[in-house]
Amino acid sequence: MSATNVLGNKLEVCCTSPMTGFYRDGVCNTGSGDVGAHVVCAQVTSEFLEFSRSRGNDLMTPNPMFNFPGLKPGDCWCLCALRWKEALDAGVAPPVRLESTHALALEYVSLEELKAHAVDG
Repeated sequence: MSATNVLGNKLEVCCTSPMTGFYRDGVCNTGSGDVGAHVVCAQVTSEFLEFSRSRGNDLMTPNPMFNFPGLKPGDCWCLCALRWKEALDAGVAPPVRLESTHALALEYVSLEELKAHAVDG
């Protein structure tokens, strides 16, 4: 069974360059091992990257051990739903791709909040 996005449609690819997703397959899919719920497909901004680093999660520095290239503004990445919500509450939530954001995100944030930050309508 294929996963659905927050709009109730088939979950679309978020990004393959850099390769994102908990399973590093380009999709914001999730499973029992994904305790962080990496389900929000976001187009990261410099404000968000600095915010994330200030919270102890440096997404800018490459970490080859985890096949992580480091992100720059404009890259898309499957973010933890709670980190996106935290950024939203702090006023620095990055834009999201609704078609590529897993339906599980709705357990953490509302569809209205996601739509207010959507890059894909």
